[in-house]
Amino acid sequence: MKLLILNGPNLNLLGKREPEIYGSTTFEQYFQTLENKFLNIELSYFQSNIEGELINKLHEVGFGYDGVVFNAGAYTHTSIAIADAIKGIITPVIEIHISNVHAREEFRHKSYLAPVVKGVICGFGLLSYDLAIQSFLYK
Repeated sequence: MKLLILNGPNLNLLGKREPEIYGSTTFEQYFQTLENKFLNIELSYFQSNIEGELINKLHEVGFGYDGVVFNAGAYTHTSIAIADAIKGIITPVIEIHISNVHAREEFRHKSYLAPVVKGVICGFGLLSYDLAIQSFLYK
């Protein structure tokens, strides 16, 4: 099984940015944990703060990977272009969020991605990534 973890804007600041919401672990540290846990899954990771780069990565893997675990950050609430990119590929995508977006500001309650993804996981901290990976094991 081949999965991509795709992170959007500001997630490169995990471990530093608002630790009361996002924790003190960097994503690179957590990615090593995931690789050690899911030894039979080929995991790759890509992060960008640029919407077009995220879209290009979806196009690149969207016909050859078994799944994408996608934390689009604030683009979740603004990007019709990313939603269209997800609709245009055959690889299933799971939308994830570290925080419970529904317990935060009102603008975070709307996801343009939710209608076009396989499922949504939010509010479990970095474990949200783990849960999304596990979901691909139980098709």
